[in-house]
Amino acid sequence: MTTMTATEARKQLYGLLDSVAASHEPVHIAGRRNSAVLIADEDWRAIQETLYLTAIPEMRESIIEGLATPVEECAEEIEW
Repeated sequence: MTTMTATEARKQLYGLLDSVAASHEPVHIAGRRNSAVLIADEDWRAIQETLYLTAIPEMRESIIEGLATPVEECAEEIEW
């Protein structure tokens, strides 16, 4: 993860927004009093969704079980 000062980030803000959105690589911004991490909006929404889903009882186990299931066992044959 790239780290830069708040002053550097302020100078490059629009370029940073484009870069983070395109690369999905977060940028650590270190200030004198506090620090923060800049991430793409799409990545933030994915993190929020993951946190929501894993907060549902037994959902985590269900996801892990689903990932271990071969695709052949998931496909249903559709008759027309």
